[in-house]
Amino acid sequence: MNKVGQNDSSHAGLEAAIIGHSPAIRQLREMIRRVARSNASVMLCGPSGSGKELVARAIHDEGARAGQAFSAINCGAIPADLIESELFGHEKGSFTGATARRIGHFEASEGGTLFLDEIGDMRFDMQVKLLRVLEDRTIVRVGSSEARRVDVRVISATHQDLGAAITKGKFREDLFFRLGVVVLQVPSLADRVEDIPALIRHFQSRMPADAKCRFDEAAMTLLMRHDWPGNVRELRNFVERASVLHGGETLGPDDVALLLNPTAPRPVAPAQQANDDLPLHPVAKTPAPGRPIDLKREIETIELEQIHVALDLADGIISEAARLLTLKRTTLIEKMRKYGVQQQAA
Repeated sequence: MNKVGQNDSSHAGLEAAIIGHSPAIRQLREMIRRVARSNASVMLCGPSGSGKELVARAIHDEGARAGQAFSAINCGAIPADLIESELFGHEKGSFTGATARRIGHFEASEGGTLFLDEIGDMRFDMQVKLLRVLEDRTIVRVGSSEARRVDVRVISATHQDLGAAITKGKFREDLFFRLGVVVLQVPSLADRVEDIPALIRHFQSRMPADAKCRFDEAAMTLLMRHDWPGNVRELRNFVERASVLHGGETLGPDDVALLLNPTAPRPVAPAQQANDDLPLHPVAKTPAPGRPIDLKREIETIELEQIHVALDLADGIISEAARLLTLKRTTLIEKMRKYGVQQQAA
């Protein structure tokens, strides 16, 4: 009885982590259960924003390493000259700025799982060093000659066509086979649109009641017809944007169309007028007589929208999003903290 109960609890936990009941998601959950039983390296393939890190965490949580560390690193978001130190650590004084010894992600993940996101962005010379670590199960900190054994399961992810990268000589074929003992495809949101209502409920479950929106039938139909180029990440941002602008309201297709394209010009509608002599005012732009607006909130709303759009376009890479917004990277990070915007790789 205990064993059955444990399996039921495990399956319930996996369904809570990987939301949806579409055929694509049911198949993905079954594959997660299978690969979690082993320590084989797994490569997750799928478009940006599809939830690859969530899948990696689910594999970790379903397996024997669940009680150990799970560490994630985005290979495309770390400067090329720092990636070796991030992975393997360094000794004090090993390079300019190395003021103290640092433990790398491999050592920090001892006994657990290391998730290497956007592995296709790793420079070629680092691919050689990573292959050696996977084969020997030992790492050497930068500035040291001492080899240290590590027991770490590696899960990697990419949105790139690594087959094409191998043909062009940009990715090592032997590393691909070492990382992809098992290759899992993570479906795009467009391939599982029937999961959108469940995903919306999931995102809204973290919100206060007065921030939750409702969508009428036509609005939900429009959401399920949208192509979702940013995948689940785009849907999550859409739900957050809707809660900021329309908390507690029931939205129709026109509202949804505007929320799906936040950079499009807003239509100008007549203000509620006491008589025909009052001028027209753009909605939420210019205060109508007797109807003040919260300018600070309007500015913050626009700023938050543009941050979400830039992060979507930049596939979650902060430095690229900052470039699109013509901001310093540190400034964008401060604004993300201010608005509670979380950086997620998937």
